[in-house]
Amino acid sequence: MATIFSPSALFSSTTTTTPTKPPQTPPSTKPHLPIPPSDSKSPLTTTLTTTLTATVLATTILTSSPPSIADTPTYQLYYGTAASAANYGGYGGNSSKKDSAEYIYEVPDGWKERLVSKVEKGTNGTDSEFYNPKKKSEREYLTFLAGFRQLAPKDAVLNNLALSDVYLQDLIASADSVTSEERKGENGQVYYVYEIDGVGAHGLISVTCANNKLYAHFVNAPTPEWNKDKDMLRHVHESFKTVGSF
Repeated sequence: MATIFSPSALFSSTTTTTPTKPPQTPPSTKPHLPIPPSDSKSPLTTTLTTTLTATVLATTILTSSPPSIADTPTYQLYYGTAASAANYGGYGGNSSKKDSAEYIYEVPDGWKERLVSKVEKGTNGTDSEFYNPKKKSEREYLTFLAGFRQLAPKDAVLNNLALSDVYLQDLIASADSVTSEERKGENGQVYYVYEIDGVGAHGLISVTCANNKLYAHFVNAPTPEWNKDKDMLRHVHESFKTVGSF
């Protein structure tokens, strides 16, 4: 029996068979992480920066010295009676002088009162004096003269004060400059204010008339102390007033 060949079979036998490739698995794709912009800071960098800034601020606060209360001078108010030598009652504090006071001025805490003798009071009219115990030539004091109803010209007043004050004479003689001005208190009372800048010392003087008396308040200091304490010394200088003018 003859075998019957299918035409397709014959055709297939004469053609080149191409081997079938197994299916290829597509390469796996890796997930893409977002890349931050070049100018952005990572959380770690931000944390480090914040920590460093806080450390610097804390160091600054710890190393900076705030103004100390101890560096701010404090004062006591002194009441002066301007009593005559004949009525001078002696020595001691000023707690009982308030009612009979004729003038006031402030004294830095820590300064000591120098007791004025009757002889000194009768000679040059010194009524009160305080000094810095750490530097005794840094001081303030007040003199008075009775029988003055009003102030003379400024130059004449200063020269008359120097007649009974050897220190003032020397200060004026060695002064680089002497300035004077007139000012008025709250009630219109006239004060002469002098500033003497000497080679080795500095002086401030305030003079006024009241109660038929002339009052002169002095603040003196060597130049090194003046340069260091000028704000405090100006304060006590400006604190002088006669009673009834404040």
